[in-house]
Amino acid sequence: MTPETAYIGCRFFFDIAALYLWGSSAYLWLLVSASLSGNIWTRQYWFQAIAIGCTIAATTLALPFRSAILSEDWARASDFNAMLDILSGTTIGTAWMCQAAGTAAIFLAYIAAPLRLRAATMTIAAGFLLTSLAASGHAAMNTGWLGALHRGNDIVHVLAGGAWVGALIPVAFILPRLSDRRTGRDAAKALVRFSTAGHVAVGVVLISGVANMFLIIGGLPLDWSVEYQFLLCLKILLVLSMTGLAIFNRYVLVPKLSGRHGAVAALRIGTVVEIVLALAVVGLVAWFGTLEPVAV
Repeated sequence: MTPETAYIGCRFFFDIAALYLWGSSAYLWLLVSASLSGNIWTRQYWFQAIAIGCTIAATTLALPFRSAILSEDWARASDFNAMLDILSGTTIGTAWMCQAAGTAAIFLAYIAAPLRLRAATMTIAAGFLLTSLAASGHAAMNTGWLGALHRGNDIVHVLAGGAWVGALIPVAFILPRLSDRRTGRDAAKALVRFSTAGHVAVGVVLISGVANMFLIIGGLPLDWSVEYQFLLCLKILLVLSMTGLAIFNRYVLVPKLSGRHGAVAALRIGTVVEIVLALAVVGLVAWFGTLEPVAV
């Protein structure tokens, strides 16, 4: 395994964990009734623990992997002085410190916040964790007002994406509650609220994604001889597929929830498919985020 491949793996696990922690916490805090939210929060315990573990592990390993990449030598992954040089004088080091601060914030929120405030504190901490991604990647290639615009757009993009895909796990936990007499009404309201808020999240993802595309490559990704642009096209296709599925869920299945059991089963399948597509999208982003966007 090359250092580049290992680093892509780090990016994938960090990104998917951060998106989940932000989206699930924000959804349960803001859009789900307190009684149902507490129940779903408890049922997600192991998902949250694993996600936080992923952020800690990925953050810990990212710096040694970057050191090995820069020197093209695995031996430098354990070179403490080389890592100090990265931290003290590069944008890579600054980005890593932002990521480490975000990871520390989410860990402290998870272990120290009172239970009744945990969803709120986790939302804030996870939001900070996600925004740390804007300190790295292709947004770092711009300076001045354009760099600030690019980073701001990146922040909006990842927060909107997390609000969409990160909430899918708690949605999957809420769906079986529709048939429960005690929680069915709250579950239905939570799903309708998710579908409604999803309009905003999906719209922001698409608009900010187009803006990112023009900020990075200056146009449409039509040069498929460049690996970055080819992978970006695949990502666009997957995101459009997710968007189409989300629209189908909202306007075909959600209105039928109260009357047909088949609609609930179909919505469960649709949610699982969205999660799988989201994993593929994040995997592609982790990959092409390390590549040159245009031919050199």
